[in-house]
Amino acid sequence: MVGVLKAAGEGTRLRLLALLADGDHSVKDLTEILKQSQPRVSRHLKLLADAGLIARNAEGAWAYYGLAEDGDGAALAQWLIARIDDSDADRRRDIERQQAVRAAQQARATQYFAKVANSWNLLATLHVPEEAVEAAVIEALGGRKVETLIDLGTGTGRMLELLSPSYKRGIGLDSSREMLAVARSRLASAGVANAQVRLGDIGDPDVVVGPADVIIIHQVLHYFDDPGRMLGQARRLLKRGGEMIIVDFAPHDLEFLRTEHAHRRLGVSQGQMSGWAAAAGLEIAGWREFPSQDTENGLTVCLWRLTDKI
Repeated sequence: MVGVLKAAGEGTRLRLLALLADGDHSVKDLTEILKQSQPRVSRHLKLLADAGLIARNAEGAWAYYGLAEDGDGAALAQWLIARIDDSDADRRRDIERQQAVRAAQQARATQYFAKVANSWNLLATLHVPEEAVEAAVIEALGGRKVETLIDLGTGTGRMLELLSPSYKRGIGLDSSREMLAVARSRLASAGVANAQVRLGDIGDPDVVVGPADVIIIHQVLHYFDDPGRMLGQARRLLKRGGEMIIVDFAPHDLEFLRTEHAHRRLGVSQGQMSGWAAAAGLEIAGWREFPSQDTENGLTVCLWRLTDKI
């Protein structure tokens, strides 16, 4: 206990705990926010992790840090964070810099989408068993026709097109105007009249868009530093008893997807999804895996069905 208290009892480390309470961050993010050197920030993070106050999750050449989910350290971290004054000058600066870092990350992703809007379908099929995944998405709906379906990060609008017989009202949200132009063209060409796409922040969607019976999050989570936070925000759009269908890559080590294609996370593990779902008040009701036929460069895709904990 003395070791845990010593780890938490330092100004920078307390600031780190407060930042990680707002979501996962990489060391690079935290150095930009705190305006301290990478070795210094890494040392503080190691002390906090060794004390059980935070957890480290390695992803390729990067590592992401978040608050520990259980144990005495986790309980103490929550107790401390609840007593931090957000009006403190250092805390206010940290919050402002954190918002700026997240805005820059979102801007980079938006720029990438703008560049690849017209070739997005081709890029997606280079690595994933798309036909099998799409069939599984349709199967996950079980032949139902729901009132409202929301597709977060709709991209080219493919999910809205694919699932158009399964909903009365479909809404696709995306932060890229170029992607939305492609989606609108695609839906019009397919004769899909029961769906619309809108410009919006899928990391903080406007609740007036919902509520939805079903939310689709297809190949989107890996663009977020903190997918759990994104799921929590998406949860606000879900009707009581509703469900989410999530498609994303299994963990992999293809670092070029991060450096060249704006991916922030190298896949999603079962443990990560389980923790994020629980934190959002959801539970995993089903899971399937789809390995690529390209064993050298292909990626395995996972489909999760999350249901509301009524």
